[in-house]
Amino acid sequence: MNKKEISEIKKQFTPSHCAITRICGCYVDGEKEKKSQMKEMFLSLPEEEMFKYFDIFRKTLSGTLGKNLVNMEFPMESEDFGGAQAFLMSLRESQLNDPNLLNEFYDKVIESYDYGENYLILLIHSVYDVPGKTTDGLEMEDASDEIYDHILCAICPVKLSKPGLSYQAETNSFHDRIRDWIVELPEIGFLFPAFNDRSADIHNILYYTKNPEDLRSGLVDQLLGCVLPMTAKNQKETFQTIIEDTLGSDCDYETIRSIHENLHEMMDEKKEEPEPLVLDKTDIKNLLVGSGVQPEKLKDFEKHYEASAPDPVPFMASNIANTRKFEVKTPDVVVQVNPARSDLVDTRMIDGRRCIVIEINDSVEVNGIPVRFHQKDSATNSI
Repeated sequence: MNKKEISEIKKQFTPSHCAITRICGCYVDGEKEKKSQMKEMFLSLPEEEMFKYFDIFRKTLSGTLGKNLVNMEFPMESEDFGGAQAFLMSLRESQLNDPNLLNEFYDKVIESYDYGENYLILLIHSVYDVPGKTTDGLEMEDASDEIYDHILCAICPVKLSKPGLSYQAETNSFHDRIRDWIVELPEIGFLFPAFNDRSADIHNILYYTKNPEDLRSGLVDQLLGCVLPMTAKNQKETFQTIIEDTLGSDCDYETIRSIHENLHEMMDEKKEEPEPLVLDKTDIKNLLVGSGVQPEKLKDFEKHYEASAPDPVPFMASNIANTRKFEVKTPDVVVQVNPARSDLVDTRMIDGRRCIVIEINDSVEVNGIPVRFHQKDSATNSI
C-alpha cells in the first residue's frame, strides 16, 4: 500500500464516512488471562466512544511507510487450509459473527504476543464502497468500482492512570483522584487484506508497529504467518556495511558526501510520489557510480552485497538516509548540518593536520549567545 491508499482508508474513520459494521474486543491481563470480551454493532455505540475508537484505528494506519507501516506478503503455504492467511480469510468472511473464530483469534494473539502487562485486542469488520475515479483522479461517489471488505486489528496497552489530586465541584475541594485503567493508543496492528491499487489484495497485509525496531517477530510469524522483514535500523546498518566493504580504503569524506547528496536528490525528485523510493542492488550500484566510485572498486560490489544481504532486500531510501541532518562525527566533536547544505562542510589539511572546515557567516551562536568574529576579510569565515 502507498500513502494515498492508506490515507483513503483512514478517511473512513469519521462519522460521515464510517463503514465499520462490527467491533469486537478481548481484554487480557498480564498473566495472559481473558478478563472480558465484547461484541457490538459499531454504529450503535455512543458517539463519544466512537470518536475514541476512531483515534485508535487512525493511529493503526499512521507513521512512516517502511518503518511503522510495513507491507508484508503471505508465503504460499500460509494460504493453504490451516494456514495463517486462510484463517484470516475465514475471520473476514464471518464478518466477526462467529464466536468460535473470534476466540481462536484471541487465543492466537495471546499465545504469540509477548507483552507481560494488560492489553486490549480490538478487531473491526468494515465494508468500504470504493468510489470510482475519473481519469484526472476525481472521485465519483455514485460510481462504485467494488466493495473493499476488510478487517483491522489494534492491540492497545491498558495501563493504570497516574496518581494525583482532582477537583470535586460538589464539595469545592481537592481530593485524591481515583485511579482507573486507561486504554492507550495501539502498539501493534494490521489491516487485512491490503488495499493495493484501490482494491482488496488477499495476498498481502499492512502491518503497524509503534516501535519500528521491534516488529514483534513471534506475532508476525505465528499469527500472520509472514516472513519478518528487515527493520529500518537493520536496513541502514546493512546499507552502511555494503558501502564500507565496497569502498574499502577509498571510503573518504568526499565520496560519502557525494553519496549522501545524490541519495537526497533522488528522494527529492520522488517526494510527491505516493510510492516511497525503494532501492535494489542495481539502484545502489548506480548510486555509487554516480557518486564517483571508481570501476575497479565496483568489481566486487555484488560479492559484498550478497554477503551483507543474501536475501532480496528492498532498501527504503527513508530508512538508509537521514533526512533531518548531515552528521560528521569524531570521538570528541559532532557536527550536524542541514542535509541540503552539506556543501558547507569540507575537509582540509591545515598546518599538517586534517581539519573539518565549516563555512559560516555573521549569524553564529555559542551556547545560545550570539558571537562575533574579528574578520580578516570581507567574505565569510571558517571554523
